[in-house]
Amino acid sequence: MVDELTIPQRAGDKRFASVVQLLEAGGERLIRFSYSTTGVSRRGPVTLRQRDVERLRAGLAKHPELAEVLGFAGVGVGSRPGTTTGGGA
Repeated sequence: MVDELTIPQRAGDKRFASVVQLLEAGGERLIRFSYSTTGVSRRGPVTLRQRDVERLRAGLAKHPELAEVLGFAGVGVGSRPGTTTGGGA
């Protein structure tokens, strides 16, 4: 595993977290989405509410490699994925 971002979530009384992991295998970068309950990773669908997506975007600011692979390079600094600037924002 190269990097990991955990997004705490809650639905009613249930507390859990969505996990986004950056993996490398055979020179290829992979993204794994999962969720965890009581610290145990689980497979299955991962559902993010709008506020969770906002937390994901905010968290990616501290995980630039994950942000780049997901196409969110520059999250929090105003640049858009796939754009290049000449040294300034």
